[in-house]
Amino acid sequence: MPDELPPALYVVMEVAIAISSVIGNVMVVWAVRMNRSLRDTTFYFIVSLALADIAVGALVIPLAITISIGLTTHFYSCLLVACTVLVLTQSSILALLAIAIDRYLRVKIPMSYKRVVTPKRAGTAVVVCWMVAIIVGLTPMLGWNNLTKLTNNSLDANLLITCQFETVISMEYMVYFNFFGWVLPPLVLMLLIYAEIFYMIHKQLNKKVTASQTDPSRYYGKELKLAKSLALVLFLFAISWLPLHILNCITLFSPNLEKKILIYIAILLSHGNSAVNPIVYAFRIKKFRSAFLKIWKQYFCCRDMSRQADRGSQRRESQERRVRRNIDI
Repeated sequence: MPDELPPALYVVMEVAIAISSVIGNVMVVWAVRMNRSLRDTTFYFIVSLALADIAVGALVIPLAITISIGLTTHFYSCLLVACTVLVLTQSSILALLAIAIDRYLRVKIPMSYKRVVTPKRAGTAVVVCWMVAIIVGLTPMLGWNNLTKLTNNSLDANLLITCQFETVISMEYMVYFNFFGWVLPPLVLMLLIYAEIFYMIHKQLNKKVTASQTDPSRYYGKELKLAKSLALVLFLFAISWLPLHILNCITLFSPNLEKKILIYIAILLSHGNSAVNPIVYAFRIKKFRSAFLKIWKQYFCCRDMSRQADRGSQRRESQERRVRRNIDI
């Protein structure tokens, strides 16, 4: 993070992103919980992605604002905060990869998909994704960090530092291990998977249907629409996080280059990604849109309307009483 106090606009935007992210992704989890049609195996991974985004809004962004102020902390406290961001980012990437593989299997083996991809196996895949994310994200805690470099630069015995991401996290780790090892390869693999998915769907849709065959257009048409929506989620993730990783590469290979404003923008982009997925689901996936509207009407809108109706009926009753009294008089 930059050295100077962050501008007010940056803090305000971070707070807005945090609130939007928490509310939007809580709605996603809520929608899946209350709507049986959303309890497909694919939505196990979408819920996992939503939980990571909730943690970004509720935990990471407040910590990022605190770090940006330049808080003096113990080295390992600051390192743990930075590693939390890495764990949540990695879990999001692996959840997106799991979603892509799930949609590929749904299109590749539609007849045996439900036998192969069971809820138990999907749950196990979610747990594995989080375990891998924790291992990758916490690797700096095991020694691949900047402690030795800071100690050589006369760090005090109490290990107190001004907490900043680049101070504690090694750029060699971020570029060679994190980006080239665990971010870029999954993104390229997902790109290839979605390209294959779209190819297979269009191939099926262009098949001529004989009298003895069922029309595949309905099934594959729905799969195409959902695949486009999930590919959009992947695209937004890539354009939100790649700028920050590119800046990490620049920091490693050209450390003297001035890029403070760019870092602010890249951080906002990466955090903002946590707030956009519920918007994509609402506009692109009908089941989510219906569930969101149901939640709104059942718990927010209609509750207020019923209160207003009750108040209106109470007023009418009081007016009727007054009229009766006047008649009696």
